[in-house]
Amino acid sequence: MRKYYAITMAVILASCLLNAQPVKDVKAELKHVTVFPDRAQADHEGSVTLMPGKSVLKLTELSPYIDPQSVQVKGFGEFTILSVNHQNNYLKNLDEAPEIKSLRSQMEALQLKVEDEKTAIAALKEKEAFLTANRALLVKETTVSVEQIRSIMDLYTNNMEQVGISVVRKNRLIKDYEKQIAAIQQQISEKLVKQNLPSGEVFVTVSSEKQVSGKITLSYVVMNAGWYPSYDIRVTDIRNPVTIFYKANVYQNTGVEWKDVRLSFSNATPWVSGDIPAMYPWMIDFYVQPRMLMSRSNKGIADQAEAPAMMEVAAVTKEARMIEEAPAPPPPVQVQTGETTVTFDVSVPYSIPADGKIQVVEIQRLISDAEYKYVTLPKLSQYAYLTANIADWAKMNLQAGEATLYFENSFVGKTNLDVSQLKDTLAISLGTDNSILVKREKRQDFTSKKVIGANKTETYSFLITVRNNKASGIKLTLQDQIPVSTNSSITVEPVEMSGGKLTNETGEVKWDLELKAQESKQIILSYSVKYPKDKIVILE
Repeated sequence: MRKYYAITMAVILASCLLNAQPVKDVKAELKHVTVFPDRAQADHEGSVTLMPGKSVLKLTELSPYIDPQSVQVKGFGEFTILSVNHQNNYLKNLDEAPEIKSLRSQMEALQLKVEDEKTAIAALKEKEAFLTANRALLVKETTVSVEQIRSIMDLYTNNMEQVGISVVRKNRLIKDYEKQIAAIQQQISEKLVKQNLPSGEVFVTVSSEKQVSGKITLSYVVMNAGWYPSYDIRVTDIRNPVTIFYKANVYQNTGVEWKDVRLSFSNATPWVSGDIPAMYPWMIDFYVQPRMLMSRSNKGIADQAEAPAMMEVAAVTKEARMIEEAPAPPPPVQVQTGETTVTFDVSVPYSIPADGKIQVVEIQRLISDAEYKYVTLPKLSQYAYLTANIADWAKMNLQAGEATLYFENSFVGKTNLDVSQLKDTLAISLGTDNSILVKREKRQDFTSKKVIGANKTETYSFLITVRNNKASGIKLTLQDQIPVSTNSSITVEPVEMSGGKLTNETGEVKWDLELKAQESKQIILSYSVKYPKDKIVILE
């Protein structure tokens, strides 16, 4: 209770001190914003002229999402900063966003059109009344000839028809305008619900012995802002280096527009993502219960389901669009590398509206030599994946993010750039290449099941064919697997591997091949599994 009373008295005392001193509004323009993955630091700067004694400087039109503990104020001049206080003014809302002002202007223009059309309709109604009144006079006139009556009636009919058609058309226009006005009003209402925010304010109490002019800077951390990286990876052909367009996707919904400010982007811990399908150890054991059979069967279906997803990337190549013109150069960016972070300082000012929409800023363009190698896993996918292996990639300051792939000047798909690899070489997947044909088929004549004594032996054999239809030679890594036993009663033996390297712990078999242009190679993979004949082992 005493603590609460002390805090209350302190707040009241601070308020009284603020009210006792003259308050001067200071315009501190937003000059620089450092954007972090989930927040941003805003830096303001303004000029002040102070009279002798104590005074209070009031900085307004700030975001309501300021972290109060992050507020920092510095003064430059012959004056002293005594205190800094932050608050949100709920009696004063922030200025309307430019988008809302634009909508209001559109609505006002439509309302003027409605007024014009209604005025025109009123004039037409007057004309209609005049024609009707004169028709009654003509009927009473007895000296008018038949020809004159016919001429007057034609004139009357034509004018009345024109008046009626004009009124109908103008009513239709008014109805259309009113629909547009209603839609704009709905948009404004929805945006005002989000825009009806309090104004952030910072009060700075200063003291000076004489009249002075100086400068004041304000810095604070604000929420509802952030950025994340993405990339365009372009490869002309496998004889040329890789070009990586490093882009920052920035957004902010702080309630205040960042207008013509310098931006800096601070990096974050990259997240882990994968791309090429992983080959997991193939564990086999005795069949015991039907529930285990269903579980293993479902796992097989899940593994096979990866192939259609890979096919989607290949299908995109059929609808590839050509990139013909050379890209424009990126804005000048200075990279500052610290102990644990990297900051990209963009020299060109940007304007980021407070609407939460993503804006893309290119922050680096990297060109690197790469060793191109194809990777294929025919058990999981019939496609060959092109990878660019980049040495010394850690010097590029890359982060994990989505990458759009362009190969041979065509869009080929998207991938995820994984920078969590603990290797000196970064492998970037560049999608599939339809010029590399891969086929895996069971050799029926060499696949058998035999029972000898108390044991059953199952032998499986596969023929893997790889063909290079390109006009140049390639390097290709082929991966397959044999099962791994988790039971001492089950024995797995490799029969034939065509020179492949076997990893006993995982059962992975790998071949590093070099194929010349238009060359084909065949790989044979055979293995046998021996287990007691009264047991069941799921092998297919």
